[in-house]
Amino acid sequence: MQFVREGIIIGPLFLHYYGLIIMLGVLAGVSLSIQMGKKRGYTPDDYWDMIPWMLILGILGARLWHVLMPSRSSGLTFSWYLQHPGEILAVWKGGLGIPGGVLGGCFGIWIFCRRKKFPYADFMDTIAPGLPLGQAIGRWGNFVNQELYGRPSTLPWAITIDPLYRIPEYAEISTYHPLFLYESLYNLAVCFCLYRLDQSESVKLKQGSLFLIYLIAYPVGRFFLEFLRLDTAQVGGINMNQMVMAVTAIIASIVLFIREKKRD
Repeated sequence: MQFVREGIIIGPLFLHYYGLIIMLGVLAGVSLSIQMGKKRGYTPDDYWDMIPWMLILGILGARLWHVLMPSRSSGLTFSWYLQHPGEILAVWKGGLGIPGGVLGGCFGIWIFCRRKKFPYADFMDTIAPGLPLGQAIGRWGNFVNQELYGRPSTLPWAITIDPLYRIPEYAEISTYHPLFLYESLYNLAVCFCLYRLDQSESVKLKQGSLFLIYLIAYPVGRFFLEFLRLDTAQVGGINMNQMVMAVTAIIASIVLFIREKKRD
């Protein structure tokens, strides 16, 4: 066994830290979802059966998002991927867009629920706290790959980015905001709040409302964190991640308000 910067070499097998961290996040999120699902009558096997649907479509969605709108720190463009199609599936090299991952994963879970005849809204409520938990852990993969860093910073907790991974305009600057860490901590807070909200006996939500709250909380945090980001995905001068986050939070807020108001 040999440890190198990118991963672990075991004989002919090379395990990338990035992939290992992503898988750890998935397992942690699913484990919490299993706990959430017990009081709703779901079994652990239901969640383990769900993993392939969520994982495969989630990774495809996340990769597609990155390929269509790659960040500047990756040094790549959509046209570059068109010229090197073999690199599109090279997820171990980094480059997974969280918005696409959430969309793809939710679509995979929807297919799974349809096949199992589970109520989608209810099942997604059990997934809601596990999603930000998995994201919080998965963000550390960005630290390993030296991506998702923020603006230059001299704060005590600033991280050093090697010259190879710096955006050209900031080639002479070495320390930056650990944006991945900010999002990781924020996601942990979202996870805790959603879990406590679900466990509270004084708060009664309709099926699907807990997941809608996630669709408000995460996008709002991500929207503001984007202001610190250097390598935004720009289309026509618009930060697409920020735009999608804003639209998602607004729509989820409207739907949540209407659903809960009808109950009253």
